[in-house]
Amino acid sequence: MRLGVLSWIGMVILSSSVAIAEESKLVWSDEFETAGLPDETKWSYEEGFIRNRELQYYTKARRENARIENGLLIIEARREKYPNSNYRPDARQPNRSRPQADYTSASLTTRGKAHWHRGRIEVRAKLPTGKGTWPAIWLLGENIRQVGWPACGEIDIMENVGFDPNRVHANIHTKQYNHVRRTNKGASNLVDEPYARFHVYAIEWSAERIDFFVDDTNYFSFAKEGPDEAVWPYDQDHYLILNTAIGGTWGGQKGVDDSIFPQKFYIDYVRVYQR
Repeated sequence: MRLGVLSWIGMVILSSSVAIAEESKLVWSDEFETAGLPDETKWSYEEGFIRNRELQYYTKARRENARIENGLLIIEARREKYPNSNYRPDARQPNRSRPQADYTSASLTTRGKAHWHRGRIEVRAKLPTGKGTWPAIWLLGENIRQVGWPACGEIDIMENVGFDPNRVHANIHTKQYNHVRRTNKGASNLVDEPYARFHVYAIEWSAERIDFFVDDTNYFSFAKEGPDEAVWPYDQDHYLILNTAIGGTWGGQKGVDDSIFPQKFYIDYVRVYQR
């Protein structure tokens, strides 16, 4: 009886995803077909030490850290000394007080180039792995400069920490629900070797809810609780970020294994569908 119910639920979820795909059209994508640096009309870069006490320096338009090869976007995290262009000897801010980094990586973003609210956003990817890695596929509200984080809203389509390599996480962060207050909402799901196999990580985002998927499994949903933007800041545009962090408040909880580098985050495609 239980197997029958679970099978029926699985069929409903799969049918629902197929129906959404059939009703929607592809409005934006990158298939990463042209070798070299990522398409500058679609992607820009975060640069420097950015957040979460992470150890890597995000570089800009540097092939060693972000490039397209054989139809794949590769974000490569490397163990190497790299000067901090924002360094100031008298600075107190973490992004300026460190003269150099011991690791480099890349964080690609569509900010200022493409943004969406609602629809299906999917990324087919194979993850880096090893103690200290923290790859992510996520979205931030376009109005972050005006209202700040977390009021702008954050949608974590996929996060993975290398000390727990077979588990992926989905989370949302809002002014009401966020990890600083320890009220964030999310879930995790075991995945078959995400560092050795490609999987599809996706959200289906409507006016009333956001559903999170790995392949065809819907493992987390966040439903709109009312009109309060502190709870639901998802009626406005968000931009996409693809990155690999090293260390930091989550990824570095069990240290960093320097023997694992370099580590590569392979992205096969990014596709956005809307009705």
